Amino acid sequence: MNFLLPEHLRPRPLLALLPRSYIIVSMSRIIQERRELAELLKSSDGVFVLFYASWCPFSLGFLPIYEKHAAGREQRFVRMTLDGNEDLFDEHGIQVYPTVIFFKAGKPHKRLDGKHLAGLKEKQLTELIDSCGVNRD
Repeated sequence: MNFLLPEHLRPRPLLALLPRSYIIVSMSRIIQERRELAELLKSSDGVFVLFYASWCPFSLGFLPIYEKHAAGREQRFVRMTLDGNEDLFDEHGIQVYPTVIFFKAGKPHKRLDGKHLAGLKEKQLTELIDSCGVNRD
């Protein structure tokens, strides 16, 4: 015997939940290794470093915002992923992704830590940039 369920009780096909896709035009320099970051910090007057995780939805959501602010100022904005750099993240006390640190004279000068389950917002980045005396072009 074949029973028909009322429409509102019939199973519906499940939609696959896929991660958001981002097409990001990279304006900031991607740092791959600790040595590369150390060399940059020695030679730079002031640089913002975005520490993020490639698997973190808050990092991925913030990345286009960071790239927008990096446009035209590529020498002052770099980024580094967690993947393979866990010790460097520990060294800088990064516990939440994303985190932006402004380095001056090779040392952390100001930082913007992401909030757990919230990440970072554009207004916060703008305020950090302004407080570090970096002009918007």
